[in-house]
Amino acid sequence: MRHGKKINHLGRTSAHRKAMLSNMASSLILHKRVSTTVAKAKALRKYVEPLLTKSKNDTTHSRRTIFSYLQNKESLKELFDQVSGKIANRPGGYTRILKTGNRLGDNADMCIIELVDYNEAMLGSTAKSTESRTRTRRRGAKKKEDTASTPSNEASGNVDADTSSTT
Repeated sequence: MRHGKKINHLGRTSAHRKAMLSNMASSLILHKRVSTTVAKAKALRKYVEPLLTKSKNDTTHSRRTIFSYLQNKESLKELFDQVSGKIANRPGGYTRILKTGNRLGDNADMCIIELVDYNEAMLGSTAKSTESRTRTRRRGAKKKEDTASTPSNEASGNVDADTSSTT
């Protein structure tokens, strides 16, 4: 049983796991999305989100702290120059995991982990759909009341099936 064990060891030694998560975090910051297994993506989310929170405060101390985790100057520069500006007003939840199915070779659960603010296709579709749609439960009842209240509904062409059978 795994009671009280917070970390997923991913079948690796401690040094291998730290190096792998560091490389994956650097790749995520540079490329904005990474395709990997679900278990690695969940471990990466726990690894990279505190780093993204720390990057909001651009000080020498935070740069050195994050560099000790990432060990990559290019990803550190990208993080503080581009990414931290986009996530500045977000209170958390900087990454998204999208499951893509199973891997062909060993049937492992695969997914894409991405930075939330960098998926323009998903940002555009959610903004458009929330503006255009409103839902009400009494839509049918209002429609019948509107057609019943207008006396010349046959002349305008707005005849319902039940109102035409009663006239």
